[in-house]
Amino acid sequence: MDFNLVNLSRYTPQKIELNYKLIPFIPDYIPAVGDIDAFIKIPRPDGVEDKIGLTVLDEPCTNQSDPAVLHLQLRNHSRSAGAATRQAVVKRIEDAERNSKSIDKWIDDMNQLHRSKHLPGVQLNHAMPDIDGLMQQWPPQVEEKLNELQLDLSELDCDLPQLVDVVCNLLDIPTQENTRLEALHTLFTLYLEIRNVENRNFS
Repeated sequence: MDFNLVNLSRYTPQKIELNYKLIPFIPDYIPAVGDIDAFIKIPRPDGVEDKIGLTVLDEPCTNQSDPAVLHLQLRNHSRSAGAATRQAVVKRIEDAERNSKSIDKWIDDMNQLHRSKHLPGVQLNHAMPDIDGLMQQWPPQVEEKLNELQLDLSELDCDLPQLVDVVCNLLDIPTQENTRLEALHTLFTLYLEIRNVENRNFS
């Protein structure tokens, strides 16, 4: 078959318009587990069994987890009452004067741990007023009366439980002998909310 190069310049390509549709592609969810550890480890030269993967965490990564940081993270996520009383792992840095990188890494790990901490939660056994309701503005008569009296709670002749009752009742927080701790928690929560509002308004 002879191929004539002269006819190449006469060829005109056809313009074909392709019809297309945009369809979202959602792949099927296939539950899967990670690779199974076969426990095939290189033995130590001295022949001692270190039980990597059985009693010691085996991480396929060059950056191993710090045992002290890992212990604090696990204790942070634990809600059990005895978590804080168990034996703690203490971080020790050898030759700290020359090992500034380890100190900086420890500080960064602690800052990251504090940022990831859960907010302190308290389970209230008795119903307490809503914080938004307690933050509502007082009537003008009450504010004028308080400004006239110039009330100084430190001069009251009473013990601490009675002082708690006076302060909480002044702010419409109900108190009883068995609910003072919950009333104080509500009082301090109200204080933090008001302080945050003031900081946002004046910032």
